[in-house]
Amino acid sequence: MHICEYKGHTFIAMTVRDWIKVFKALSEGTRLRILNILTERECCVCEVMQALDISQSRASRNLGILEDAGLVTSRREGLWVIYSINAQKKGDHVAPLIEFLRHSLEDELIRQDKERLRQAKRVGPRVIGR
Repeated sequence: MHICEYKGHTFIAMTVRDWIKVFKALSEGTRLRILNILTERECCVCEVMQALDISQSRASRNLGILEDAGLVTSRREGLWVIYSINAQKKGDHVAPLIEFLRHSLEDELIRQDKERLRQAKRVGPRVIGR
């Protein structure tokens, strides 16, 4: 691990490969929408599905890409895997990107995602396929 300093801030340096993963993760609309709702609150896959009105496989695949890039972290809570913005990454130089997304993504689709998120519920695995 390499520590670097820039404009009075101390950061953990990232490799080129790590930055490529981050920017690839940010280069797709569904993943930007997922990050945006995760800035509102942590969610399980079924809540992401409901908020974005997407399939389980699409939600899981994109959450996996975000997690692989280090932008999202997960934990098991009973039946559910709960996803949230990675607090460790949030504390370094990726944090400004997340904050920028949170405040700059404003259009009808994002507004609808947030509205659906307010109504999203954690449901058991038997309900998802119906």
